[in-house]
Amino acid sequence: MKRTLLALLMLIIPLSLAGCGQAISMAQSDKPRSTSPDVTASELTELVDGNTAFAFDLYQALSEEEGNLFYSPYSISVALAMTYAGARNETEQQMADTLHFTLPQERLHPALNGLDLKLASRGEGAEGKDEEGFRLNIANSIWGQEDYEFLNEFLDVLAENYGAGLRLIPHHHQQLGQ
Repeated sequence: MKRTLLALLMLIIPLSLAGCGQAISMAQSDKPRSTSPDVTASELTELVDGNTAFAFDLYQALSEEEGNLFYSPYSISVALAMTYAGARNETEQQMADTLHFTLPQERLHPALNGLDLKLASRGEGAEGKDEEGFRLNIANSIWGQEDYEFLNEFLDVLAENYGAGLRLIPHHHQQLGQ
């Protein structure tokens, strides 16, 4: 199953890069992003260890293809964690196994938020050749079907832990090849 999910991931990444060329509506929570999540050092270590294991698994799957390889396992983990927030039952377990998410959902998302905030603060006070500090910009988004009713709890997780909403696309764009 892990191989199937990795293959699906390789299909999703290029599809997500293609734009529709029209205005996109959003579904989002009114809740603000938590800027000081309650996360322990051991939770952060567990999260990073899992992300590292996922990075090696993904590299192994992607390296079988010819050509150069450049990807951000952290960014992929965060993007899929946003989707994982809405997963339950067998899908949730399969995603957790593949992505090496060992923390329960209620701890994983705050831990990813804490790690993201920690990474973003790394450049404070640093000056590069352009006299600007180090900048790490991660731009992930999650997309869903426009006429699907998303649970408020799911939208709250996205807002509080990722500072994100859900971009909505019309149903007719859901079909591959259009």
